[in-house]
Amino acid sequence: MRIHFIAIGGSAMHNLAIALHNSGHTVTGSDDQIFEPSYSRLKDKGLLPEKEGWQASHIVKELDAIILGMHARKDNPELVRGQELGINIFSYPEFLYEVSKDMTRVVIAGSHGKTTTTAMVLHAMQYADRSTNYMVGAQLEGFDCMVELESGSEFMVMEGDEYLSSPIDLRPKFHLYRPNITVITGIAWDHINVFPTFDSYVEQFKMYVDTIEPGGALIYNQDDEVLKELVESSDAPVKRFPYSIPTHFIEEGTTFIETLEGNMPLQIFGKHNLSNLEAARWICLEMGLQEDEFYDAISSFKGAQNRMERIGGQHVPVFRDFAHAPSKVKAAVAALAEQYGRVRAVLELHTFSSLNPDFLPLYDGVLAPAEEKWVYYSPQAVAHKKLPALSSEDVRSAFGEGVRVFNDQKELQEALRNTGENNAVVMMSSGNFSGLNFDELFASY
Repeated sequence: MRIHFIAIGGSAMHNLAIALHNSGHTVTGSDDQIFEPSYSRLKDKGLLPEKEGWQASHIVKELDAIILGMHARKDNPELVRGQELGINIFSYPEFLYEVSKDMTRVVIAGSHGKTTTTAMVLHAMQYADRSTNYMVGAQLEGFDCMVELESGSEFMVMEGDEYLSSPIDLRPKFHLYRPNITVITGIAWDHINVFPTFDSYVEQFKMYVDTIEPGGALIYNQDDEVLKELVESSDAPVKRFPYSIPTHFIEEGTTFIETLEGNMPLQIFGKHNLSNLEAARWICLEMGLQEDEFYDAISSFKGAQNRMERIGGQHVPVFRDFAHAPSKVKAAVAALAEQYGRVRAVLELHTFSSLNPDFLPLYDGVLAPAEEKWVYYSPQAVAHKKLPALSSEDVRSAFGEGVRVFNDQKELQEALRNTGENNAVVMMSSGNFSGLNFDELFASY
């Protein structure tokens, strides 16, 4: 096939482009900005656009398909030209469904833990030498590309994101996959620019349950009361499997879980990761893996990139985490405090939701377990998102007592050079703290 990507530089989009290129398809693409690691990975494959920007001339009638990224706009000249020529235009999730409709689709959904749970499943399947097709949202150790479409497996494992599919398809991505097996890890309000109320957000998960193929398997976190009520009140004709955090304990800085084969040490920690592990175990059992095979594999799982990833510190460990929504931040900080005691938690407000004054009160108390509670935001990012200006006092008031607020990157950088008396530091953001150089900054920790 000859396929063109509009907005090829996205995290998911560039991986799909590389996967199709590796499978022998002719792939082209465009974007108005491409950042690392997408830039280098596309360049290595000869897929980097010659120049940035959109050009209608890229779209010719010989194209078999256009894959449209959410980053593009409805009036994008390449999209408009494709529509004029009648070329098949797919959103990312539409295309994934199209190539997997004859496979057993395994979808990991929920407001948090999707990438980690998906990574655990893929790690276990690879460890057991079971090939599978997949789509995952972060770089994983042992995987060259985050999309695989032609492994020969009957399974397609995908993250089920609740955000919108494309500029011309405003359905949540996970509504398009029609899973045979799915897990929902939990529900915590997010994406308020699209779902302005908690009820409207929860409604997307109710609709999602109705998309599961009849007779399919629904695995769900029964510790989440909202989710538990939603699943148990649904009349969808599916099998239901509730799960909870497994029995565990911490000894000399290592987390152990209790299994029928004895106590097993893990390389990960935190109740949120243990919950993800249990979700992954249920999924793997449904995919035919034996329980002992899963436990053998998961003991060597180190985590997904940017998901409680250790990035430095010989004396004081430093972690980077993608946490940005209140529930994710709360879980990450609690896990580190339980594991290490005195922790410095540094959160960047970066997303549309986190920088919105109406959403900020949901962060009240999420940093409480940390010894030092720091929050950074960029006034330029607020202006770029066309949101009302934030003051340091707005942020301090929302987060609660004892929070130190930074809105100048250089001031934050200087403050970070001293570890204080903390046993661990975590940097939490879906961004990059306005370009903070972690390698240089934490070299002396």
